[in-house]
Amino acid sequence: MSTPSKPRPRCPICKAPASPDHLPFCSQLCKDRDLLKWMNEDYRAPVAPEEEPPRD
Repeated sequence: MSTPSKPRPRCPICKAPASPDHLPFCSQLCKDRDLLKWMNEDYRAPVAPEEEPPRD
């Protein structure tokens, strides 16, 4: 009786199987592409709009 192995995670950039050396990516290239997207502000952290103070 064998236990099923866990599915390998996929690279978020190209969907190839992730490499243990570059988790969660498959290669240094995909790591660099992801970093470039952050640096170019292609990714943004969600920010809640500021509430306006009540008017008197």
